[in-house]
Amino acid sequence: MNFTKMHGLGNDFIILNQLDDTKQDYEKLAQILCDRNTGIGGDGILLILPSKIADIKMRILNIDGSEAEMCGNGIRCFAKYLYEHGILKKTTFTVETKAGIIKPILQIIDQKVKQITIDMGQPILEREQIPMLGPNGKVINETLDVAGQNYKITSVLMGVPHTMLFVEDITAIDPSVLGPKIEKHYRFPKNTNVNFVQVIDKHTIKVKTWERGAGATLACGTGCCASVVASYLNGFTERIVDVLVKLGTLHINYMSSESVMMTGPAIEVFSGIYDIK
Repeated sequence: MNFTKMHGLGNDFIILNQLDDTKQDYEKLAQILCDRNTGIGGDGILLILPSKIADIKMRILNIDGSEAEMCGNGIRCFAKYLYEHGILKKTTFTVETKAGIIKPILQIIDQKVKQITIDMGQPILEREQIPMLGPNGKVINETLDVAGQNYKITSVLMGVPHTMLFVEDITAIDPSVLGPKIEKHYRFPKNTNVNFVQVIDKHTIKVKTWERGAGATLACGTGCCASVVASYLNGFTERIVDVLVKLGTLHINYMSSESVMMTGPAIEVFSGIYDIK
């Protein structure tokens, strides 16, 4: 099986062109390929598939075999691969995902994709649609009991569910300590991604993410978008924010129309052939 390894600010994926072969057991394949000791290694696999409603279709499977509706870093890698490998030679196109139709916009310099802007759509703020158990309304600066400790959270659906906790010093945060407890909290029936956010100023935040189904990752595109939305809703920032993660910066614009625009890079690391036993 031919594959290409890519990453968006350290959030790494294995790209598989499945336009002519859609009969694999992808859940099992994701677990095999993403294993960092015996496989290729990655946070997930991205499948290139035919679509009847868009130019192309993307499926995302996490390292544990579960399927994600959307992935911000993943779709930038996906879009760069499509253009540079000649599958779609357009600077804007439509991608079918489980979160709806996504439209990447590519910045091309010397026939290479340098930056990708994604219209991530509008965040959904109503509790029952995130989904989260509790009374109707928005989840903004709400107390959540986690193993006997109270934490203030803000939750939104940004294609996938995200829960934000604001912290004073992000360098002191290990997402693997609290992340899994909130991810699988009983009040989130479909589980949730967890983002730890430090506000630097009105236009800058830092984020660390515990991803649902993947664990701690170096970056999360939907998480960065959700963190900007939460920062604005809590009055900490303006709508245009730079999000600093370990390996770089995502530029997020939470527009007055409520759509969220995300701009950032994607990197192709290597290609190869994996022997499927």
